[in-house]
Amino acid sequence: MKFILFSVLGYVVEMIECAIDEKRFNNRGFFCGPIIPIFGVGSILVILFLNPLRKHWLMVFLLGIFVTTFLEYIVGYGLEKIFHNKWWDYSDEKFNFQGRICLKNSILFGVGTLLIIYVLNPYIGSFLLQLKDGVLIGLSIVIAVLFMLDFIYSSIVAYHLRHQIIVVEDLKNQKLAKLPGMFEKMVKSQKKSFFHLPKRLLKAFPSLLKNHEKEFAILRKLELKQKEKKRKEKEKKKQKRK
Repeated sequence: MKFILFSVLGYVVEMIECAIDEKRFNNRGFFCGPIIPIFGVGSILVILFLNPLRKHWLMVFLLGIFVTTFLEYIVGYGLEKIFHNKWWDYSDEKFNFQGRICLKNSILFGVGTLLIIYVLNPYIGSFLLQLKDGVLIGLSIVIAVLFMLDFIYSSIVAYHLRHQIIVVEDLKNQKLAKLPGMFEKMVKSQKKSFFHLPKRLLKAFPSLLKNHEKEFAILRKLELKQKEKKRKEKEKKKQKRK
């Protein structure tokens, strides 16, 4: 249950940060629902390893930086290998390493670790203890089912995006794709591989568009044409029925 609660809190933090930076709300998570599991995993790890050291706040802070930064690096590296692109990129930040981690985030993670160990974990632990066993078990089952359904759906969408990125890269590497209008024609021959574009993921992780912005703009244009064509076909069928 703590994993879910910390994942939801992480989502809220990301939403607030996005609203401040981009002046708009945006679902920044891999999942469709209001949850970012990496925050849940990171929180559980620091509680397991660092809660016994809570008398030494400086050690908690420094080790918290290490644990959470290492987790972010591993997850970022793994996603790149699976999806052939960076889901986040800190290359523009000072003191970054391979664009996967940066000093600013690491320090914020350290502060977050202090908040988890000394404020959130005791409060959440006390709250959960007040719930009846039946209520806690029921909530856990419902949340677990919703979590798994969201995970399955989001994984399918992400895999679809991965396939699109791979095909785009392959098309771009072909000499014909460099001719004016040729890339669009080549994409049309692959249209089953592209419709429909996972817009939410592209908005949530703009780094996925890096090096492919022009190509994905063409894909969006073709998708709109496809939708308009289907709309007109439906209208014709309705008219024939009348």
